[in-house]
Amino acid sequence: MSPKAEGVDARGLDASQAAAQPQASAFGGQFPVILSSPSGGGKTTIARELLGRRNDVGYSVSCTTRAPRAGEVDGRDYYFLSREEFIRRREAGDFAECAEVHGNLYGTLKSEISRVLATGKHVIMDIDVQGARQMRRSFVDSVTVFVLPPSGEVLLQRLKNRKTESPQQLIDRLNSALHELRAVEEYEYVVVNDDLALAVQRVGSILDAEVVSRERVAGLRHSVEALIARLEQEITHTSR
Repeated sequence: MSPKAEGVDARGLDASQAAAQPQASAFGGQFPVILSSPSGGGKTTIARELLGRRNDVGYSVSCTTRAPRAGEVDGRDYYFLSREEFIRRREAGDFAECAEVHGNLYGTLKSEISRVLATGKHVIMDIDVQGARQMRRSFVDSVTVFVLPPSGEVLLQRLKNRKTESPQQLIDRLNSALHELRAVEEYEYVVVNDDLALAVQRVGSILDAEVVSRERVAGLRHSVEALIARLEQEITHTSR
């Protein structure tokens, strides 16, 4: 799919709540919004800005097997699970997306996403390409946005700004960024993050346009169904 033009768990850990099949919207028109980008592309910052500015978006708390860092709270920052518990839930199909990063497991529960959608809010997620692919299989009505840095030089500068990394770690991060960029054609929208305020506005406009489009389609479907029913009624009446 070619990208469209730019711009325009409560803990929830009950496995019985997780749907085994891909989930279309059953939440009054709310849907997940997935932001992906190479490391340093700005997806996390854009997600935080949208969460701070809009009351129609919410955040799904992810699970991880890593140890909590100073100040992190279970159920607010992450759900901290043992590796055994995480693997058990993964095998049960509870995760909408999950991956192993630097030896630790990370994932988002289907029930956690459903919880946020059920409150009448869209779910903003900043995840990598691998996670986005899994999300599209779990929640087929997800909206996908790829966030691009304005240039290769800017991306390299952002990647190199982490002075604590070894040369090998930098190479790994560059290879990861290359892998992410090659997946851009999988996304519905592309936003260039050349100005943070404008990038946030563009993603917000995408969300608004999707809401209007889906409401229009739903209304059109209802109108067509009513017309069909009326014609069928007339055909039955005339045939008597």
